[in-house]
Amino acid sequence: MPDNRLPEQDFGLDDIPANPPVHHAEQALLGALLLDPYRIKTIGTLGPEHFASAGHRALFAAMAALAPPAPALHAKKPVWITAVLDHAHPHARGLTTAYLHTLVSACPEPAHAAAYARMVRADHARRTVLVHAELLIQATTDPSLPDPAALTLRRADALACLFDDLAASVPSHPGSLPRTPPPPPPPQSREADPDITSEEQLLLSAATARPAALPSMRWLRPEDFALPLHGALYRCLTALAFRGEPVDAVTVLWEAQQHGLLTQAFAPKDVLELLAAPAGPPEHWGEQILLRSLLHHAHTAGLHIRAYAQDPANSTHQVITGGRRALAELTAVRVRWQHATSPPPPGPPRARPAPASRAGPPAPRTTARAASSRSSR
Repeated sequence: MPDNRLPEQDFGLDDIPANPPVHHAEQALLGALLLDPYRIKTIGTLGPEHFASAGHRALFAAMAALAPPAPALHAKKPVWITAVLDHAHPHARGLTTAYLHTLVSACPEPAHAAAYARMVRADHARRTVLVHAELLIQATTDPSLPDPAALTLRRADALACLFDDLAASVPSHPGSLPRTPPPPPPPQSREADPDITSEEQLLLSAATARPAALPSMRWLRPEDFALPLHGALYRCLTALAFRGEPVDAVTVLWEAQQHGLLTQAFAPKDVLELLAAPAGPPEHWGEQILLRSLLHHAHTAGLHIRAYAQDPANSTHQVITGGRRALAELTAVRVRWQHATSPPPPGPPRARPAPASRAGPPAPRTTARAASSRSSR
């Protein structure tokens, strides 16, 4: 039987991806420090963790740990290169003397070491933001978490603190929005989830049966609902409660008609059936809806920040600006979530009446005028 399989393509040198620009910046910086080890004091705050390459991390750690040789000795003998290689080799076995000479050749100008260091720090900042964004996205999509809201908010706080730390070391400039367009929404919409649809229907029916709970549920908004139609019905409920009008299935149906919600696909019978099976307190279902809204906003913020950090065309300041804007939308939902789940503050202490005297009723008060008339007598 003939073999009709296509022959496998050979892997050639052209298939090897090109090194990113930060690789050349790291090479230029290390080459500058090999040529002039005393320039390490002029490059600002930099550590081995800022380098993307493991070999480069080992080399910079050796340069930071070793004392540079005397200038006269450094000009005559390669003692500095030898010392750096001996110190770094146990941590990166692939390093050779030839590669250190390659680093020296890769440095266009040793005097530009500070500029190369800024490039290394900028790329490290972008990679760090990317890692934190991935952690935020993971926290919003892990169904095994016992308290996804708490972990999600901690990851969001970590991102906000990272942006604050980076902003303190990055010069700002106007007009620095990210060039990257926001990514499209996830392929599976929340509207297709039957659990979400069921919870929203239960909230609407429970709130119709117990409208007294609506004034205390100001933390829930129509935009928190996954289905816009359910959010519009909730707006009808809150409008009736705000005006102090009766709330039941018929009044909600009439309000829905006034808001233009009734169509051939959503007839009056559908509204009455949706509101006819209340179960549980409205506050419980409201918290579930708000939790999903919180996770949805955090997931969207993580996707936006990841897109900004993945695009190397964005500067560090642009990533910070775009990331802070993405987190700001999450903050608004977070405030309402904390208001919904926090226990009510304790009321003011009641004033205790003054204890009665055991010696009998209090003596009558004497005015100053009566006391002066007595003394004149």
